[in-house]
Amino acid sequence: MGACDKFEKYIDKARDRPGFACGNYEVSYTLSDRVFRPVASSHKMQRDEPTTRRLRIFAVDPSASSREGKITTTSVPYEPLQPGPVGKLFEIENEDQKSGMSYPPPDLEERAVLTSSGYAPSDSNYRFHGQMVYATASIVHRSFRRALGRQIGWPFAPRDGVSRLRIRPFAGETQNAWYDPDLGTLNFGYFYAHEKPTDGTLPRGVVFTALSHDIVCHELSHAMLDALRANFALQTSNDMAGFHEGFADLIALFHHFLHRDALRAAIAKCRGNVRKSQYLSAIGQQFGRAGGSTSALRSAVNETLRYDEALPAHQMGELLMASVYDAFVAVYERKTAVIKRIATGGTGVLPDGDLPDPLVDALSKKASEIAEQFLTILIRAIDYLPPVDVRLGEYLRAIITADTTLVPDDPWNYREAFIDAFRLRGIYPRDVMSLNEDSLLWHPPRGDLEPIEKLSFREIWFAGDPGAPVTVGEQIAQACELGEYITTTPQRLKQFGLVEAGNEQLEGDAVTLPQIESVRTLRRVGPDGNTVFDTVAEILQTRKVRPRDGKPGFDIYGGSTVILDSQGNVGTVITKSVVGERRLDRRLEFLEGPDSRRFWKLENKRYVPRGTSPFMALCDREWKDDHA
Repeated sequence: MGACDKFEKYIDKARDRPGFACGNYEVSYTLSDRVFRPVASSHKMQRDEPTTRRLRIFAVDPSASSREGKITTTSVPYEPLQPGPVGKLFEIENEDQKSGMSYPPPDLEERAVLTSSGYAPSDSNYRFHGQMVYATASIVHRSFRRALGRQIGWPFAPRDGVSRLRIRPFAGETQNAWYDPDLGTLNFGYFYAHEKPTDGTLPRGVVFTALSHDIVCHELSHAMLDALRANFALQTSNDMAGFHEGFADLIALFHHFLHRDALRAAIAKCRGNVRKSQYLSAIGQQFGRAGGSTSALRSAVNETLRYDEALPAHQMGELLMASVYDAFVAVYERKTAVIKRIATGGTGVLPDGDLPDPLVDALSKKASEIAEQFLTILIRAIDYLPPVDVRLGEYLRAIITADTTLVPDDPWNYREAFIDAFRLRGIYPRDVMSLNEDSLLWHPPRGDLEPIEKLSFREIWFAGDPGAPVTVGEQIAQACELGEYITTTPQRLKQFGLVEAGNEQLEGDAVTLPQIESVRTLRRVGPDGNTVFDTVAEILQTRKVRPRDGKPGFDIYGGSTVILDSQGNVGTVITKSVVGERRLDRRLEFLEGPDSRRFWKLENKRYVPRGTSPFMALCDREWKDDHA
């Protein structure tokens, strides 16, 4: 009997009961709805199919000059497409959500379109809008798949049996763009940069957020992060809200470096000093200016910004972006110093005037290589974060651990650059003796843990590749095996950062059963060809804090992220216990602060979610300049 058969008869019970019977005993854990959903997968290349599709996009905002490399031709992963375009992962809806008018859908399979790398970039060609969002979303999704070594399923339930993210380039007249996890949509508004005509005509001053490379990257990154860690949407602190924003900004920022023509124009203009290029160090230039500012929406060059728990979400996100960009610049300067010395006869001091083309090419190539490595590092670190309530200092630990695992040797001191950059911005992880690599690494749990045999690769039923999604039955089987393992004894629960009901540390509060959120196998390849096979799982638990001392009640979220090797050995457990030191005080401090009002409200002497998506709650300031 296989694992799928073994657990099939328990599926309905798992849906309906808080703890369900497995065999002849009660299992004290639950399974998330995500365990019962098939993982959406990108197109599997068939024989004689091309590997990529060439499409033109705006690499720089539409308001930029063509001399800045505004238009570029990019290669996106090939898949057969229906008009829309509609593929396996994305469905573009070409209807104006305000007027109800439907625009002709782009047909990227049409012969003339295929041979000319898609439709010509133009804000007046509505077919191009669909091409722009599809191509940019495909590139970002590919970056995540490559970094994580697996397919990434959407966090929302399939619609009509199909799991696609619906992208709306014409989401109505609004100065906003947002991700809606409830509807499974990315929404891009348009607005008038100047006074709106009274005769009903469209002025030249219409700004379409769907044509901004940065905005599309940013919003899709929200969706990707939500797909990887749905509980990051629980806004438990300014750090958590800021992390979502800063991470999405970073993905948009480093994708600038992947477009050769725009990158080369920017390197030539800033003479190799990447801090001085607004294109390379800032996002949303057109949107920032159209919104009344004289600069881009957010910048990674901010010398004065330092960590403070009270920073609002967008400033916290900008702090994260600035910290990582500082690290990038440090590595870039190290790796280009030799190039500059060769070009200047050993002085390293560039002469006045335009840089020679070979030097611009060499600097651009190196900047692109480093940016792609940073993208991979930043995305891969998501697997090494706690399942909820992330702090910026914990992201540093995740970066160092993830990179050390796959790239043990670090001759160019990438990890040192990250540590120095975060330290200079005042971002320190809790419970760390010192800011060195060894101290920052997440370590195995204390005490001996025998392997989880049923989660070894020899027991898992793969679909041919550890990076490919398994069947729903196999997902349930893996989740059950993990649930049984971690709930064996109270001591085992403690090793995984969990507590049993009635534990004295709960001080009389109720606590939910551990919930298995996801179990995913993966195959990651390092820059030296080193391949790592792992299983990453999330477990969540909620403490129901009762009203006390005149204060309202609220929830504290905890759990753990578990990383197993291919033999089923527990390698790393990243815990966030609901009874951790000062967790109750820190949570209440945030709930009583001004920034929590977007996400939480008082109801019957208890803080409860407002009922709207946290992404919608932030969208009023999603694309407005905080410093205008």
